Amino acid sequence: MKKTVLVAVLLALCLAWTQAGFGAEPVVKPGDTIGKVLEDQVGKKVTVRLAAGEELTGKVKVVTRELLHLGGLTGKEFFDAVVDVSKIQAVIVRVKE
Repeated sequence: MKKTVLVAVLLALCLAWTQAGFGAEPVVKPGDTIGKVLEDQVGKKVTVRLAAGEELTGKVKVVTRELLHLGGLTGKEFFDAVVDVSKIQAVIVRVKE
């Protein structure tokens, strides 16, 4: 019985941990901007598609009216990026496994 409870607790922790890496599902309201959507994702991992077609994936650190700071870029983990918010065409958020 004790072993079953321990296994159940460990399984629940594992599931919670895997969900922690996903961003919150984006909620878009009238009048929202790319910047507002990004502000809602601070601390979460997102992919942004830029006007020139490039995609950058990383953790949203800071969002200002004009700039986005992405940390720990995927494929370039030792690098961060600062992106002009006006050049972002899409914000892609992983919400499910």
